[in-house]
Amino acid sequence: MGAPVNRNDLVAHVAEQAGLSKNDATKAVDAVFDGITQTLKGGGEVRLVGFGTFAVSKRAASEGRNPRTGEKIMIKASIQPKFKPGKGLKDELNA
Repeated sequence: MGAPVNRNDLVAHVAEQAGLSKNDATKAVDAVFDGITQTLKGGGEVRLVGFGTFAVSKRAASEGRNPRTGEKIMIKASIQPKFKPGKGLKDELNA
């Protein structure tokens, strides 16, 4: 299993693969993340053919329990990001 990749590792990879400076690669990675985030905040979805789809789903409010005390608590409604891998990504991982 490979080591986890953080944002700086991703920026370094983009810089190397695209022949960009680290500063330009940082701007590119940030722009991609910001574009995905803003689209999801607006209720849309981002489809990257062959890679996957980023979307949001709404979770209704629910009742839960505090595991330490057993006390009932209310869990407020929220919006959750979802990612569904595309066929190309699945095929690449299973090659």
